[in-house]
Amino acid sequence: MNKYILSATLSLLVYTVGAQINPNLKAYGKVDKGDLELKQCDFEKDANAEVLFDKATIFFSDYEIVMEEHVRIKIFNDNGKKAADVHFPYLGGNHYEWIEKLQAETINENADGSLELTKVDKKQIFDKPVDKERSELSIAFPNVKAGSIIEYKFQLLCANPAQFPDWYFQTEYPTRYSEIEAKIPDVLHFKHLVRVTQPFAVEQWDGSRQMARLALANVPSINEEPYMSSLHDNMQSIQTQLLSITAPAGSTGGANYSEDWHKVGKNETQYDDFGEQFKRKLAGEEELLSHVKTLKTDNEKISYIFEQVKNTMKWNDLYERYTDDGTVKAWEKKIGNSTEINLIVYHLLTKAGIKAYPLLVSTKSNGKANPAFPTRFQFNSSVVYIPVDSTTVYVLDATRKNNLYNVIPDNFLNNFGLMIDKDNDKYDMVFIQNAQPAREVILINSDITADGKMQGTAQINSFAYYRIDNIESYKKDGEKKYIENLKDGNNDLSIPSLKLDNMEADSLPLTQNVNFSLNLAGSDGTYIYFKPNLFTTLGPNPFLAEKRTTDIDFGYLNNYAITGNYKIPAGYKVDALPKSTRMEMPDQSISFRRLVVESDGTVTVRFTIAFRKSLFFKENYEDLRAFYKKLYELIDEQVILKKG
Repeated sequence: MNKYILSATLSLLVYTVGAQINPNLKAYGKVDKGDLELKQCDFEKDANAEVLFDKATIFFSDYEIVMEEHVRIKIFNDNGKKAADVHFPYLGGNHYEWIEKLQAETINENADGSLELTKVDKKQIFDKPVDKERSELSIAFPNVKAGSIIEYKFQLLCANPAQFPDWYFQTEYPTRYSEIEAKIPDVLHFKHLVRVTQPFAVEQWDGSRQMARLALANVPSINEEPYMSSLHDNMQSIQTQLLSITAPAGSTGGANYSEDWHKVGKNETQYDDFGEQFKRKLAGEEELLSHVKTLKTDNEKISYIFEQVKNTMKWNDLYERYTDDGTVKAWEKKIGNSTEINLIVYHLLTKAGIKAYPLLVSTKSNGKANPAFPTRFQFNSSVVYIPVDSTTVYVLDATRKNNLYNVIPDNFLNNFGLMIDKDNDKYDMVFIQNAQPAREVILINSDITADGKMQGTAQINSFAYYRIDNIESYKKDGEKKYIENLKDGNNDLSIPSLKLDNMEADSLPLTQNVNFSLNLAGSDGTYIYFKPNLFTTLGPNPFLAEKRTTDIDFGYLNNYAITGNYKIPAGYKVDALPKSTRMEMPDQSISFRRLVVESDGTVTVRFTIAFRKSLFFKENYEDLRAFYKKLYELIDEQVILKKG
């Protein structure tokens, strides 16, 4: 980029929308007495800490983009001390981004009203690489206690002036005021993706609709909610991307810098730590591939290669979209990051004649890839993509030992990935979803005794994601803890034996054979009460909160079928029986059915729950919450038996 671009005169035809406010943005080290004496957040009373302000100014200097940021945080109580554990990730690899002019301090008020300022020593600042691209700076603030204010100020510089930093108005703590100001030269043209759900306190754009100054006030905290995607997906924010550069009058040049996915994908194929790894020969691959030639079907070949790599390689627990040591060394050492392992799978599949493609992906915790903003930085891993036919695709990730080649890993569902077809110079965004429901089929056979006990067996057949998750839990937690999870907090339930079958047979469901006994609480010799809801695997109702701030992402479709046969003891008869019933969501996206019959001294209760979609907008939360409330009420309805 030419230096004249970055020193061009700014022309800000600014207009303002929304109510102007004058926040108390005192200079570094100058704190308002009212903030020192503040006991709670005015607009979120139960908050443990509050961001008093977070202000950034972005400007261009020579060949760099500079962001100056000043943050001030109030600690209300001991739980709020976590806000003083500051971590700042940035792209420190190859000096792409770096931090300068860092200041940090803790401010307390003494008994006599004087200020006590404790500066953060250099020894309390830790700057370390996370991998060869990412770094993280962390600050350990001293003398932090209830009532403290912490603040820090720094410059983040980027060697690429096109890499405009994202801005998040929202954090896990309430924010009184958050502002970003940008001084963008006339010759640079950006597009902005604004994700804001409340009115701006300040909204200023220049005549070319370039951001000049944006601010939000009284921003609520955002925290984890059941079945949400990443926090970053749901925070109020603004993302910015360079579109073009215009040469000044009388000059030649100028350029269209608008990224598209074809450019992003093609660039990836040219990097030594990604595209250049595709065809590198692995030690001993001939022997493996010679066995593959003896297999008849593509599925057999895919399964064999996937299992060989999965069982040979150890994952180092790092999701990265590039290789660190390269596929050859990773294969030799039998350990690697996610991309190293999966590019090995890709290489062997293509050598075996399988049409497979690398797929850049973003994990659920990293956030959803936005197809409207082409950039490699949205992704944090890669997998293998195999389009089997017009309705079926495989997405292979050999990092987790219990992953299956024909079940798309749930960590990437309902997200976009970038398919890399280097040979045909084709690079497309694809949506990763699974239209096939994961099933759990449960059969319970039990006898009820006159003294108010139930004894019996349960067979739980788990398919797809249920199979994967249950095997992982069993291996990770051990049988004792796994049994406690099966009991789901029911202290009256005893499980003396558990046997798991088909753990190593990927093509079969995981079968759990359970022997159990249950004390039926409330039974008194005249009446016996029991809930036919054992081993439902549903857990507690996840949607009890009255309000919801984020969309609901179940990941995959669920399908439950639970049948219980309960033999009535001699001398007893049914006094009250739940009715057979059926209900659906208003849009028919989830259905529930309960069938209850009594025949030959046995009560049979069958529950079926079927999901027809896995994504729900927060605007539909009221319907979903009402459905789940009724669902749990119906499942918990009792069968009542009476003596005589």
